[in-house]
Amino acid sequence: MLDQKIKLIKNRVMRFEEVAQCTGLSRTTIWRLERAGKFPARFKISNKAVGWSAQEVENWLEQKRRDLR
Repeated sequence: MLDQKIKLIKNRVMRFEEVAQCTGLSRTTIWRLERAGKFPARFKISNKAVGWSAQEVENWLEQKRRDLR
């Protein structure tokens, strides 16, 4: 049961507002980093909505933390 919950959390989709809150980055900065291949790519979740993999965003944040040490 716990393993299933952990998998669900890792496979969760984050919308822009949550990505911006977690990273502290603006919409434009996220877009620029994505275009440069330096931030996880967004993907379509419907005709009018996009999201990011929560696990990929967390991995990106962890790498940034390691890079600053």
